[in-house]
This record gives sequence, C-alpha cells and structure tokens, in this order.
Amino acid sequence: MIRKFNPFTGGIRDSLRGAFNLTRSRMAPGLVSLCSFVISVLVVLSNMGGGAGVGDIGDFETGKVADRDVIAGYPASYVDEEATRIRMEAQEHLVPAVFRYSAEAGAEVRDSWNAFCDFADKLAGNSSAASFRLAIQTEYPAFFSGETLAAYIAAPERPAFREFGLETLDAVLMRGIFSLDSAEIKNYNPDTVELLNHSGSVIKWEQIPYNGIVTAANVQEALEQTVKDADMPVSFRALAVNLLRPFIKENVFFSPDDSRERVEEARERVAPVVKYIKKGMKIIRKGFPITTDEMRELQALHTSRAEKDFRNVIGLVLLVFLLYVLFIFLRGRLVLERELGDSESYLLSALVCLYLTGAVLVKNISPGGIEGFPAAIAFPTALLVMIPAVFMGSRLALVMALAFPLGAYLSGSFDNASYIFALISGVAASIVLKDAEKRMDLIKAGLIIAAANCLAVIVILLMRSAGPADYPVMLFWAALNGIVSGMLVLGFLPPLENALNAVTPFRLMELSDLNAPILRKLFTTAPGTYSHSIMVANLAEQACQDIGADPLLARVGAYYHDIGKMENPDYFVENQTNHNKHDDIAPRLSATVIRSHVKLGIEKARSLGLPKDVISIIAEHHGNSLISWFYNKAVQKEDQVNAEDFSYPGPPPRSRESAVVMLADVTEAAVRTLSKPTAAKIEKFVQQLFSAKVEHGQLAESELTFRDLETIKNAFVKVLAGYYHSRIEYPDQKEE
Repeated sequence: MIRKFNPFTGGIRDSLRGAFNLTRSRMAPGLVSLCSFVISVLVVLSNMGGGAGVGDIGDFETGKVADRDVIAGYPASYVDEEATRIRMEAQEHLVPAVFRYSAEAGAEVRDSWNAFCDFADKLAGNSSAASFRLAIQTEYPAFFSGETLAAYIAAPERPAFREFGLETLDAVLMRGIFSLDSAEIKNYNPDTVELLNHSGSVIKWEQIPYNGIVTAANVQEALEQTVKDADMPVSFRALAVNLLRPFIKENVFFSPDDSRERVEEARERVAPVVKYIKKGMKIIRKGFPITTDEMRELQALHTSRAEKDFRNVIGLVLLVFLLYVLFIFLRGRLVLERELGDSESYLLSALVCLYLTGAVLVKNISPGGIEGFPAAIAFPTALLVMIPAVFMGSRLALVMALAFPLGAYLSGSFDNASYIFALISGVAASIVLKDAEKRMDLIKAGLIIAAANCLAVIVILLMRSAGPADYPVMLFWAALNGIVSGMLVLGFLPPLENALNAVTPFRLMELSDLNAPILRKLFTTAPGTYSHSIMVANLAEQACQDIGADPLLARVGAYYHDIGKMENPDYFVENQTNHNKHDDIAPRLSATVIRSHVKLGIEKARSLGLPKDVISIIAEHHGNSLISWFYNKAVQKEDQVNAEDFSYPGPPPRSRESAVVMLADVTEAAVRTLSKPTAAKIEKFVQQLFSAKVEHGQLAESELTFRDLETIKNAFVKVLAGYYHSRIEYPDQKEE
C-alpha cells in the first residue's frame, strides 16, 4: 500500500522517527546502555582529583603511639569482620530447629490401639467380666488401673470406643507429639520450632512457640482438651485419657539436615556490617596509642582509594556502574512495577550520561563571579528530572532527583552546597508536573522550580554567613535556572514525544482535539462510526475515572479505535441507511471485511504516528472474539467452518484502558438494539455483555478485577441511562 505524506505527522518528526528506529533496530538497549556507561566512566575519570591520601602506613601499629595525625581526604567504607561475625552468629541462633512428622510412629500408635480393641472384642464374646479384666491385665500389664478396666468393661458403648479412640488419637497425632532433646536444639531459636509437614505433594512449614507444642510431659493435657471439645459419648470421654494415654508415643522428631539447611540459608542472607569513613574525619591522633579500630579504619582508607592508582579508578567505575544498574539494568521494575521499554531505556541512559558529564563540565564554574558558590546553579538539574517526569511519571523522576545529585557528589563534581541546591531543585521538578495536562503547565512548573531554587540559595547563603551583597546576584541565577529549565522542557518535549513515540498527557490532549484532520475525515466518510466513537469515548472516560485508570488515554483510544472503518464504511451497520451490503456477499467474505478494520486501523494509526498505547487499544478493542453473526450464517450454509476464520486477530486487551474501551465499544453498539431502554434494562443487558466477555477469556490479561467490572458497569449504566432517558411524545409523533 502506498502511503502519502501526511501533514499530520510532519517531516521533522518522520526524520527523527526514522533515525530512532534505525538505532533501535541495529543496537539493543543493553548496547546503548553500555555505550552511555563507557562515556560516563571516561568523563568521571577525567574528573579524578588527587585527594589527601594516607601515604605509607607501614610505620603505624596497633598499640604504638602515633607520631602524626591522619585525616581522611576522601570518603571510604570497609567491612567490619568482627561485627559481621557477631551478626552472623546471632542470626544463626535465631533460626528455629526443624522437626518432621514420623508417619511410621503415627501408624504404630494406631495399630497398637486397633490391636487392643481387637483383643478386647474377642474376649467380650465368651468371657466373664472378671476373666475379661484378668486377660487384659495379662496382655497389657500396668497399662490400665482396675477402675479404668471395670468402667471400660461395663460401658454399653464399648464396641464403638474403637472409632472414638482412633478419632482422638488422630487429632492429637496431627497436632504432633514432639521429641525434645535439649542437647540437639540448644544452638537454635530459644522461643520457637519449625514443623515440616508433607501433605501429598505440598510441603508446609509452620513455626510453633515452645509453649504451644505437645510433648510426652503434657500429652495428657492435650488428650483432655481434645476429648473435651469432641462430640462423643460421656462414657468414652470419662475413660478416654486413661485408655489412650498408654498407646501414645512421640511422632515428631528433630531433623538435623533440615535444620542445618535453614542455618546455611540464614548465613547467606546476612549482610556484612559496613563501616563508613567520612571525608575530613581524623583517623589517627598524634600522641595517642593506636587502637585496633583505628588501625582497621586506616587500612580500609589506604586500600579503598589510594592516590591516582588503579583502585581509585575501580571505585569510580563501580560508582557509575551502580547508577546504571539502578536506572537501566533493573529496567524500572522496582519503581514503576513494570519493565521499561526500549525507548525508555535509551532515554534513561542518555540522561544519566548527560548529568554526570554536565556535572563535570560545570564543576569549576562560579556564577556571578563569587568564589566558592555552588556550581549546580549553572546546571539545569530540574530539566533532566522533568523529562522523565513527563514520560515515565513522578515516581521515577523523584528517584532520579535523589540519585543524580548524589552521584555527582560522590564522583567529586559537586560540593556540599551544589548537592543541596541540585537536590532541592530536582525534587521540586519531580513533584510540580504530577497533574500537568497542558503545555502551559510547564511554564508554571518553571516558575515554581525557580521559587524552590531561590529558597535553596537562601538556605546556602545563610549557612555560609554570606553578606547582603551576595543575595541579589545569586537569587537571580537561581530563578533563571528554574525558568530556563521549564522553557527548555517545553522545547524538547515535541521532538522527544515523536522520536520515542511516547504517551504523555500533553500529546494525548492534542490527540483528543476533535478537529484533528483524521477525525474530521472519519466524520465525513463514516458519520455513524464517528458518533459511535464519541459515545464510546464518553463511556470509557467515565469508567476509567471511577476505577483509577487513565481516562485521557481511554478517551483518545476510543476516538481512534475504529478509524480502520473509513476504508469500507458502508459495510458497518452504524453507517448503513437502507441497503445492507452483506446481503449480497458470502458470510465468509463479510467476516473478512469486518475483521479487516482492525488491521487497517493499526496501519493507519502507525502512518499517523499515534503513540503505541493508542495503537494497542486499536489492536485489542475486539480481542480475538468471534464474529458470531456471520459465523452462524456460515454454519448454516457450509459443512465445515473454522471459527478462527470468523474471529478478530486480537490479542485480548492487556491494559485496563484497553479493556474498558472494549467493554464500552460492545456496550454502546449493543444498547442501540434495545427498544425503549430503561436503567434497569440497560443494567441487565450490560451485565450479560460483561459476563460473555469474561466467559470467553477476553479480559483475562487486562488486570481488571471483579470490583472494577462492577464499577465500570455502574458508570456505563449512569451515562447510558442519561443518554437514553425517556422523552415526552408530542401529538404529531404519536400519530406517526
């Protein structure tokens, strides 16, 4: 298909998109991130300063009086091995001892009770009470008292005691009778134990406090409580404890292997104890004996960053690497709860590289000619934070606002004052755009950032006890920084939106303009579809507002979801007047024409440069559902019909906004068929439509909950009931 140049897209945007797509096709996101990482490392290494080293430490020994002071010229950290060992031992002693059920022990208890009952039943048929008692005492000496046996023999429900006993034994054995050996478990958690229970193929772990377990010492209490809570005859409950106690044995035993495995897992989870040395901290004091801790700090400082040696290089490289791990390799899941797209990874890589590079370049700048003033005032931190705030949200922007100044500070580009200024400016920039929808909001955001910058400058000047003459110049530079950042974002936003094909509130507001050329064309070529799309947009926007989804994205997606119908508008019922063209063609061809509007809509959306989220709504608004009308007609005419030939290409909706548009689409189209619709009829009909979509799996990947569906249904009913409210019939209308 030949595509003509469309003024809607613009030549500049096409050039940027082409260059960006070429880069994306030839370089994976990881490679782009790697290139950005290498550039940042080179820039930071070029900024390496000598710093105050500790020199030769061979003349320092523990216990020896120091002949000079040693002051840390740079921050450092080290692992305290002794403290780490103590932490690890404490963590090991918190691990509970692991116990396992013994199925053999439990079965032995049941078998012993059954054997006793068999013996008693055999005696009961041909023995007197005295012989009965003597025979049991012979076979089970010292098991039962005379009173217990007498009551057992005389009990009228005695034949049923077997089942009652088994039920009671099972209850106690299921709870577990622990075999405790203080020597085995002395090195484990003193308060709880862990019980491992195999239930078929499922393994359950349960932590039980020591005062909640049953042992041989308190098993009688467990029996009494079990019998007390059971629904059994009084005669059995009176004898149960004395009858069953002799048969009960321990069935839960200590598992050394499982316990050792738990200890190893705990050891692996223990984080080492890290001690930090601040820049300017006095490590060794002249004239005082050197302690063990001071010697450890001295060695850590010496090995962490010697002057201009390879260890210094490795430290700086690792610092930059950690920043890239945070923003690129973790792919945003910890902050955004989703994976970053390729274009978002490119953008983050570029921003990290630009910030570190820019911080190095402005390191020695002194705005206003005042010596020692923070260099960050000449660096647009707010600009590099506002860009991700627009494209990826305030949460990620806030993380970057915190990490960017910290990275520049640790790499030596920012001093304390610059760090404070950049931090306040960046945090303000991450917050002010939270609810921005119009491009003019960017100018307002710049003014707010300018105010925050001025506040930061006042704080810094007060901390430095600066003179009154310094305030006007510095306040001017601070305000200019914020205003220029807002203006630059306004300028960078359009090319970035098009190059990244990203969804932003500003772009969605522009796409929601009904005077856009493509929507005007839809109105003229397919007026019924246009009217349908407007109503779908109203439904989807209201529903998304109620469930907390993006109402603006849903509205725009609804406006454009049927633009594929412009190619063959007369084949869709909302655009037909008197004649239905499907009456003249086969059902299979009709289905092909109907389902093709999805593919045509996707192609048209791509040619228009619509954002990928809007294109996803176009592709998913029918899912892979069946075109049932023409499928049923085909079944009546053909012997073999493949349902896939009569299904939309899909996929089903994978976002809440896309799912809401699907539901709004089918609801709006179906409600038109109702005669004299009322709120009750509409609600019942909408519920049937929703149930059908759920039943056919069209909402399985959309993350909508049943509560969301109920809220969406109520929103639809509210809008539709207002639209289809009853009207007064005038006399002329009644006659007609």
